Amino acid sequence: MIQATQYALSTQKSNGNHKKKNRKEEDTMEAWYMDESSEDQRLPHQKNPNQPVSLNKLADIGVLHWHLNPKDYENDKELQNIRQTRGYNYMDLLDLCPEKVENYEGKLKNFFREHIHADEEIRYCLQGSGYFDVRDSDDRWIRIWIKEGDMIVLPAGIYHRFTLDKGNYVKLMRLFVGEPVWTCYNRPQEDHPARVGYVKNFVDDNQQGVPLEAH
Repeated sequence: MIQATQYALSTQKSNGNHKKKNRKEEDTMEAWYMDESSEDQRLPHQKNPNQPVSLNKLADIGVLHWHLNPKDYENDKELQNIRQTRGYNYMDLLDLCPEKVENYEGKLKNFFREHIHADEEIRYCLQGSGYFDVRDSDDRWIRIWIKEGDMIVLPAGIYHRFTLDKGNYVKLMRLFVGEPVWTCYNRPQEDHPARVGYVKNFVDDNQQGVPLEAH
């Protein structure tokens, strides 16, 4: 069975001075609660002091994560297993940067509008980096920083948005079950079936303290 990473891994204890991060620590995706600033959306927008969000917390709201090998994605057995297990039969690649996207600033603003999808959103970062912002069960923004090797799944119905960071470049693999549908439903969408299902599975149950299995 293929399982997503759902917890942050701590550095192993050592008797000596061990400055080098262990590999699992480097593989842990970073996320944090956002500040209220209206500055450039491509800035980190961390609170002061920073309030990090664990992978456990992300799993509680339905966000899954794997760290894979982006240098050999065409032959990566783990990626193949994930696709087979979860039914991701469609795949394409997307380059986002000012040189390759017409009306880049306008597109970036469109990506940053809060919305939901009727299906999962699956993104695998092959190069560069960017931010996915998601709402937690208390409607607070969590910023997820995806970098090379990070693959995330956002559940259908979760309010979210996307932006590049100050690097202004990301190459993403997009995966989908069946024929791709890229329709965005801008907030509010409380009566949309995907949103109703998400609230039932990840908001109401979390507020009642019922443990959830990642889907």
